[in-house]
Amino acid sequence: MPAILPDRLKSFVGAILSASGSNDYETKIVADHLVEANLKGHDSHGVGMIPLYIDDRKAGILRTNGKLAIVSDNGPMIVADGDQSSGQVMAHEATELGIARAKRDGLALVALRNTHHMGRIGTYGEMTAAQGLSSLHFVNVTGHPPLVAAFGGYEARYATNPVCISIPAAGSRPAIILDFATSQVALGKVRVAMNKKEQMHEGWLVDPDGQDTTDPNVMYREPRGAILPMGEHKGSGLALIAELFAGAFTGGGTIHPGNPRDRSIVNNMLSIVFDPARLGDRSAIEREIAQMVDYVKSSKPRPGVEEVLIAGEPELRSKGKRTREGVPVDDTTYEQLLLAGEKVGLKRERLMGMV
Repeated sequence: MPAILPDRLKSFVGAILSASGSNDYETKIVADHLVEANLKGHDSHGVGMIPLYIDDRKAGILRTNGKLAIVSDNGPMIVADGDQSSGQVMAHEATELGIARAKRDGLALVALRNTHHMGRIGTYGEMTAAQGLSSLHFVNVTGHPPLVAAFGGYEARYATNPVCISIPAAGSRPAIILDFATSQVALGKVRVAMNKKEQMHEGWLVDPDGQDTTDPNVMYREPRGAILPMGEHKGSGLALIAELFAGAFTGGGTIHPGNPRDRSIVNNMLSIVFDPARLGDRSAIEREIAQMVDYVKSSKPRPGVEEVLIAGEPELRSKGKRTREGVPVDDTTYEQLLLAGEKVGLKRERLMGMV
């Protein structure tokens, strides 16, 4: 498959979403989100998710064109329910609520529960940073069996439980967007490797017997293996915190076996959004950020490393390159997208003509 220009890719996946029942509003947010993930180099959270979304819609697991429901609103603290609807839409709207409240009061905490897959969490950090705000986001995943082993064990006990922290741009320096799974690798990246018939890095996966493996297929057959936590005990501990912040505190539930597991994707997210300017002089804060960033980047790179980068810079560089050259889509993922389109009544030839 040749690389696909971003506008064509948006039209391609937008057609599939629209044919599956999404209105224009939902189609735009989801298509924009997925293609943006691809542009920023995170194919694991990009258009390759569409086949799963279509299957979940047909199974009644993912609800179409849902409405965000405000469960409670107590000043700086908001609880919202996503009604098992499109996670990208629900998280977008919840983040907008947090932004508006933080601009008004200086600080907001938004507990969002019960959405379908939210996609790349860095998107919501980018939304707050674009408004001059900083944010922290903790996410957990329920609805399907766990994927990630706890430190010291090899049986899965967590999902990949991402954490995102954002700091707005300071002068000419871009926003800092730290967005990571608390596992060694996101499950979507395992899927991408499997589709490309590539091996994973050593130390990322174990097989069902707890033995190290580089075979991504161990996560897609039964009995299933597990992904290891990042940073050993540190990542495992952070995964537990994300599980409790996002699952217990929001009321959305955690991944323990007493809660339902119907093989759906249910995301919960606890977001804290605040205005750094309420803590001191904005110019002084930005000057300190810029000086610290410059200091970090002035480090001499290790052999084989071209430049020391700050969180968020790899994504910006990937977006520049892929905007010009197009988004690479491997043959297996492309075929899966065509099949998803056929499931919602689109002709394969029409879809192929769109890219």
